[in-house]
Amino acid sequence: MAKFELVLPKMGESVAEATITSWLKEVGDTIELDEPVLEIATDKVDSEVPSEVDGVLIEKFFNVDDVVQVGQVLAIIETEGDNDNLNAETSSESKEEVQEEVVEQITQTVVAAKESVAPVTSSGNRFYSPLVKNIAKAEGVSQAALDAIVGSGKDARVTKNDILDYIKNREKDQKPVAVKVEQSIAPTKAVEKPKAVQQSPVVSSGEDEIIEMTRMGKLIAHHMVESVQTSAHVQSFIEADVTSIWNWRKKVKDGFMKREGENLTFTPIFMETIAKALRDFPMMNISLQGDTIVKKKNINIGMAAALPDGNLIVPVIKNADQLNLVGMTKQVNDLANRARIGKLKPDDTQGGTYTVTNVGTFGSIMGTPIINQPQVGILALGAIRKVPAVIETPEGDFIGIRYKMFLSHSYDHRVVNGALGGQFVKAVADYLEAWDVNREI
Repeated sequence: MAKFELVLPKMGESVAEATITSWLKEVGDTIELDEPVLEIATDKVDSEVPSEVDGVLIEKFFNVDDVVQVGQVLAIIETEGDNDNLNAETSSESKEEVQEEVVEQITQTVVAAKESVAPVTSSGNRFYSPLVKNIAKAEGVSQAALDAIVGSGKDARVTKNDILDYIKNREKDQKPVAVKVEQSIAPTKAVEKPKAVQQSPVVSSGEDEIIEMTRMGKLIAHHMVESVQTSAHVQSFIEADVTSIWNWRKKVKDGFMKREGENLTFTPIFMETIAKALRDFPMMNISLQGDTIVKKKNINIGMAAALPDGNLIVPVIKNADQLNLVGMTKQVNDLANRARIGKLKPDDTQGGTYTVTNVGTFGSIMGTPIINQPQVGILALGAIRKVPAVIETPEGDFIGIRYKMFLSHSYDHRVVNGALGGQFVKAVADYLEAWDVNREI
């Protein structure tokens, strides 16, 4: 009999670890090739880890809620054969590649940690994962405080839940501290620090239903609050006449379906115009790191999509400006369909440089979306409405029925001024209104 090591595979850029959410197989169970063995979760998506061989599960090395690094052995599967280390030769090169990637990711994490005033590090027998370190950095948890946390993970390691519980309890226990100000030769007026806003307790009756937030819901809530606290949000609004697009799509959508086997929605049309505008205004395709602006080479547009549980996720269309309308349609439909059935991969949500959300899907005519960090802009597409409008012609003005929609652009006012933010959304509207009704696809 041979033994196969099932390892945690690479799950995309910047993803170095995952949390085990459930084991689908128990010790002694028979496993077929490509059959899922366990479910894992990153800070972006949930996914399954399939078996690479047929066999029997004989050993598991981690429990539910354990945090596992990319490349670590998750379980041992016994297979037919004589080699006691079946994947030692076949996967040696891939393991070396994974180890190199993990080393590079850890190095990047260490470099980022050095930029903070008081970075936390693993000390003695205490190992802290990159996720725990990032949370400690973001929440201002000192090295001493982190070392004092009792870990519930394997070998008493501090898990994500441990540090989040510590932060939650720390906020409850914080009390105003009286500061004694000594008078100097030239007295100065003491500056009173603003008091922390305390959340009022919610009083519920016996008839109220108490619903626990999902893991994804908690992550989304954290990201939204963090974004509002990070970026200076400003909005610009513009109304676009999309009558030409409405009529053109109505004319070509049936033929497109027969030829390509894809449904031509408005979304890929909007994505194409937004990609053109980002190419015209590259300073909207940036990120801010401290006092440094990172100008992105690739235009990767995030597209907010609905998950089966009602939450939203943002899969990314890579190199969107290089896709024609057919390619854009296939990308949009594929990502949206896999989001609906929960089959997105972690890499599908990585690397976005700008985000688009379609609030019109839910009937809203406009919205003020929150920026998807570390990006500096997000565009909300409102519902397309049939409205009366003034139409200008050489013979004079008259009232007609037009299809119009609002574009709502939220941007980070720390680096994007009103002129740039307004010009960008105006460019998107201009591209939409100048649509060629005779365009061939």
